[in-house]
Amino acid sequence: MRYTNDFLKFVNASPSPYHAVQNSVRMLADAGYVELSERSQWNLKAGGRYFVTRNGSSIVAFAVGGKWQPGNGVAVIGAHTDSPCFRVKPESNRQKEGYLQVGVECYGGGLWPTWFDRDLGIAGRVYVSENGKHVPKLVKIDRPILRIPTIAIHLHREQGTKLEFNKEDHLEPILGLIKSSFDGKPADSTEQKATTAGVTTMSSRHCPQLLQEVAKEINVDPAAIEDFELVVFDTQPSVVGGLNNEFVFSARLDNLNSSFCSLQGLINSDASIADDASIRAVALFDHEEIGSESAQGAASNFLHAIISRLASEGTNVPYEALSKSFLLSADMAHAIHPNYSAKHEARHKPAINGGPVIKINANQRYATNSPGIVLLQEVAKKAEVPLQLFVVRNDSLCGSTIGPILASRLGIRTLDIGNPQLSMHSVRETGGSADIGYAVDLFTSFFNHFTEIDSTIEV
Repeated sequence: MRYTNDFLKFVNASPSPYHAVQNSVRMLADAGYVELSERSQWNLKAGGRYFVTRNGSSIVAFAVGGKWQPGNGVAVIGAHTDSPCFRVKPESNRQKEGYLQVGVECYGGGLWPTWFDRDLGIAGRVYVSENGKHVPKLVKIDRPILRIPTIAIHLHREQGTKLEFNKEDHLEPILGLIKSSFDGKPADSTEQKATTAGVTTMSSRHCPQLLQEVAKEINVDPAAIEDFELVVFDTQPSVVGGLNNEFVFSARLDNLNSSFCSLQGLINSDASIADDASIRAVALFDHEEIGSESAQGAASNFLHAIISRLASEGTNVPYEALSKSFLLSADMAHAIHPNYSAKHEARHKPAINGGPVIKINANQRYATNSPGIVLLQEVAKKAEVPLQLFVVRNDSLCGSTIGPILASRLGIRTLDIGNPQLSMHSVRETGGSADIGYAVDLFTSFFNHFTEIDSTIEV
């Protein structure tokens, strides 16, 4: 339980990937990690601790072992910063039946019915014009300015209790009423089409009142806003719950739970870095929920570029280092559901607070194999952390992770693992409060003991 409250603070402060990276930077900076830029030369030192961001939504942090030599391996934990949500459309201004609404796009494979009748805010990255430059600022409107109302059962009796909806037509949140804006004055309902260099202005693309709220939150003039990437999020805070505080009820457990635990594990292991011959790294990627195919996703060159720069001496050294490296792909796992237990394979039913789950799939939707299981079991023994196993039923589809992507593109040995949870991809997920501590302890042990244990495993 000792890390649970820190996780709650982290996830509550991270409604978007940009905020998740910002809060990761704060964790690392507080622990003495130094920021590097991909656009600059690096002068790394043995025992040094560093981090690099890309696009403000992905980050790689690493600590160089005091005994590291070019060609030695890298112990990596990979996770992702994004979660299924709604994202504001490029032209979001909607006015229907007396309501101000916001056009949104479905991002990832969300359980969209869970978003109905929730108190929703807006957060993300805003580009503003400031002193002749174009500057990104993070915004978080942490109050319920949006809501996606359901249709009353009385008005769809022909469907019974089943709520059917069209993702394009029925998921637009209401923002307010047209007859009165937030300042009490009539809202402007004209269809402006003024352009700037061929693109319609922000005030015509988006509700002016929404722009005013965003501008007020980041303390700029609305006219200074040039563009933004905004997500919709549930304003209800993440909390510990259950009769004995055994649960965590939270948005974005998938996958900020793994992101936080991996960073905390890396920081916890700093005390032993001077005696290590490997490099320890955490890589948090954006866009996993939509396939990772982006400049900052796991399918990009981000991690490969970092490892190549770390192992820059000698033409064959990056590949030698990759062959000696190991990746823990940390993404949440499916806990046994008491009301749907038949959906699980009979002998593989991960329990909440039963410890991290090793995920296995014969068709390589997960990248786990026996040498990885042997390594992780030894790591877990040293940390006294319980482990669980998971496979899907033969008649069930299997999700995937960044594990197979990085394993196939980098040739790096990989194991898929994650804490068990219920309601994955819901606006409000359920995990175990004790599992957070288990994961932190396991990841700390992985970094502390990888070099030692890996040398005993023949592949």
